[in-house]
Amino acid sequence: MDSSSRRRATRAKLYEAAVTLIAEQGFSATTVDEIAERAGVAKGTVYYNFKSKTELFEELLRFGVGLLTASLQEAADRTAERGGTKVEALDAMIRAGLVFIDRYPAFTQLYVAELWRTNRAWQSTLLVVRQQAVAVVETVLREGVEAGELSEEVDIPLTAAALVGMVLVAALDWQAFQRERSLDDVHGALSLLLHGRVSGRRD
Repeated sequence: MDSSSRRRATRAKLYEAAVTLIAEQGFSATTVDEIAERAGVAKGTVYYNFKSKTELFEELLRFGVGLLTASLQEAADRTAERGGTKVEALDAMIRAGLVFIDRYPAFTQLYVAELWRTNRAWQSTLLVVRQQAVAVVETVLREGVEAGELSEEVDIPLTAAALVGMVLVAALDWQAFQRERSLDDVHGALSLLLHGRVSGRRD
């Protein structure tokens, strides 16, 4: 393993340790010593990779939301490659989001909690990475409107944010209170919402 790969592996361990600890006890209560111990590295290793705990957290946000964004984009691209519709792409993105959250529940919990705070040093970073994820959904919505598949009345920015928010909140509720349900079950319920089939009407 070369030095670059080793550094990526070390950072991944630090991200995992930090997100778990911060989700458990909060940012202020979590120390660099605890992060290093949980990651199985020396304290100096933390400062070698990050200037401060705040920088570590900002990079953690970029890393985690970057993974989510890539998952959403991959789902949209795969749907396009097989000739699927934009609604099918959105449905695939919902599933990709659920898969991500099922894999990284601690990060998702932390990310959603931080969205509601306004006094953090990393607020600007949070806004940037949030927009990256939402922008992927906006693109698919815009293409659907342009293709005539979706109504021109669709408010693209708000609808994109609503879809991302729906997946995040529904998945956290699933993780916390409805663990007996399968991922397929949760995806099916959200898919009904996407397709507008919750009123009982059959057009």
